[in-house]
Amino acid sequence: MRIVRLPGIHHDANATLLIGKESALLVDSGTAWYQLLQEERIRGQLGDTITLTKIILTSRRYPFSGGSKALSESFGIPVFIHEAAQMSLESGDFFTTWANRYDSDMPVVSTEPIDFSEPIMLDESVLELLETPGPSSDNISIHIPSAKTVIAGALLPRADRPLRWDVPTGNLIQAIESLRRIQDLGAEKLVPMHGPILQGKDHIFSTIQHHCEVLESIAANDGVSPRAWPRAAATSLWRDPVPSWPRIEKEQKD
Repeated sequence: MRIVRLPGIHHDANATLLIGKESALLVDSGTAWYQLLQEERIRGQLGDTITLTKIILTSRRYPFSGGSKALSESFGIPVFIHEAAQMSLESGDFFTTWANRYDSDMPVVSTEPIDFSEPIMLDESVLELLETPGPSSDNISIHIPSAKTVIAGALLPRADRPLRWDVPTGNLIQAIESLRRIQDLGAEKLVPMHGPILQGKDHIFSTIQHHCEVLESIAANDGVSPRAWPRAAATSLWRDPVPSWPRIEKEQKD
């Protein structure tokens, strides 16, 4: 199985293609702004011999889900999401998806609920879908044991950016618990919401540890962020700490 990150463009979250010998699935779609470009990137990776079979959304938020309707229709495939988010997508809710923060309509998307009782198989690889609430009540992460990889999505926006919890259905305590859960997996690769894949078991462990310790201190302070931190931008699903946190991952430029 190949794991291909499709870097997020502008506000888009990273999308990830999991590619087997004959079939593939897409994790997250990005916004509706670049859906035609996203389709071109996907088809370029799959070629003529591999069939895209489903889309799995790790979050209802617009940067993760906005392009799912167009991609679903173009490839003729279903969209799966946590049952807590189905109504939001099927009603085109622009509040809990945060599409309104981007001055965008939320496309109405027909979805199927994720079944957490059974793992997904892609060739010989097991894909474990984990409930990891905190950024939202429907947030999920995907663990691929054979590849020692976790797709974390909104749970870890970037190594130097902690998640936001002061958003619709967000929960700080659940976020800390979810981060600890993926920390315990001992992954050697982690796909964040934005930016390149984090690599190295120790690096990933220490990065999550830093996030948890800061969030735990905020929880102990009744959810109040450090005074030096600027107010989050309207479209932001993360906070920008002051002073800045370290980040070794850099996006390659052509």
